[in-house]
Amino acid sequence: MAKTIVQKVLFKNTSPKEIYNLYMNAKLHTFITGAPAKISNKTGAAFTAHGSYIAGKNLYLVNDKLIVQTWKAENWTREDPDSIFMIALEQRGNDVVLHATHANVPDREEGSLKDGWHSYYWKPMKQYLAGKEITRVAM
Repeated sequence: MAKTIVQKVLFKNTSPKEIYNLYMNAKLHTFITGAPAKISNKTGAAFTAHGSYIAGKNLYLVNDKLIVQTWKAENWTREDPDSIFMIALEQRGNDVVLHATHANVPDREEGSLKDGWHSYYWKPMKQYLAGKEITRVAM
């Protein structure tokens, strides 16, 4: 049975625009993760991240507010359907709350994805925004 991962992450002293750009701008995405990304801010466009390890398509985008994508890892089987990944950004005072939902995740991938979002995205994004050196985990 497929799993759904729900995460809520607080980013201090930033804006939804900055968080949105860290994910949707290919150069910034690559810098944050330390791995090549090809992504554009166009609905319907295909994307890849971590080289070609992750691939998908932008289903619905609202600048600085919402990202909805199909998402599939290279090691998933052909029988595994694409998952759906969504980021919703909420301004809360000077901070931003990122609401991430990753649905239709194969059971065997739930733990590594739950940890992976934090290790490869949320933690390096926080370090970048704080002006600190990004510490990356080897993939």
